[in-house]
Amino acid sequence: MTAATRALGATPVPNGPFLVGLIGEGITASLTPAMHEVEAREMGLDYEYRILDLIELGRPATDVGAILADARSAGFSAMNITHPCKQLVLDLVDELDTDAAHLGAVNLVVLADDRLVGYNTDWMGYRDGLTTGLPDASLERVLQIGCGGAGAATAYALLAAGTERLELSDVDETRTEDLAARMRAHFPAQHIVTLKRDELSEAIPRASGVVHATPLGMLHHPGIAFDVELLREGAWVSDVVYRPLETELVRRAAERGHPVLDGGRMAVGQACASLRIITGLAPDRDRMERHFRALVSAEEQSGAGGSSQ
Repeated sequence: MTAATRALGATPVPNGPFLVGLIGEGITASLTPAMHEVEAREMGLDYEYRILDLIELGRPATDVGAILADARSAGFSAMNITHPCKQLVLDLVDELDTDAAHLGAVNLVVLADDRLVGYNTDWMGYRDGLTTGLPDASLERVLQIGCGGAGAATAYALLAAGTERLELSDVDETRTEDLAARMRAHFPAQHIVTLKRDELSEAIPRASGVVHATPLGMLHHPGIAFDVELLREGAWVSDVVYRPLETELVRRAAERGHPVLDGGRMAVGQACASLRIITGLAPDRDRMERHFRALVSAEEQSGAGGSSQ
């Protein structure tokens, strides 16, 4: 793989039509195609988005390289990448955006001429969601629960946004230490510490904001990660889960008067960033937000569930 890195938007894009796809497992109910296609249509673009579910295709995640090669031959402009292929793609791209290299995960591959260029828009999505959803959020001392894939993106975004002290915790202490070490390498001037689970009850009351980045609270994983009564007055709460948009954590925190950020902001933000990179044009983020929330609302009313992608 070429060691070169690229700045956001530096990759040449075709004039269209755009053919884009999503590779992953269990993604047939993804809202991503609708988000992309509706906004692209509003932008006056000829844009088609297809799902390539590994389960339906009967192919293992290790086939992602062959699938990308087939996509290039079929004329695809770009491919979004989700679980379980985000790390596998790292070794397949010809060029890697700096932030994707730092995160060690790719969720967008642009098929530009004879090159595969890898990006990560997950962290951009959280950063932009935080900026638009909680513009006055204090980043003095942020506690994050969950250090997996989503947690890596939120931690990176929080630090990039200027968080002074980031406290990380996960049930897997090795994962916590690994994420902290990676973040310290890229943000040496900021204070990044790890906490064990039994230290959370003392850390939560000191935090200016708490980020929840685990699957707990999803439709098929009900529950709440911590006691919101421990939060100090004025502390904000953020959840990465968006199915449902109002998780038990978001609902309880809001009822107690805490500013909240639901997972929809991150979902829209990463889709918006992907569209911008793929097309070279600026989508209307507010319009995408309204459309996304209408999609989720319709899904919740129908009682349907699905992929969190």
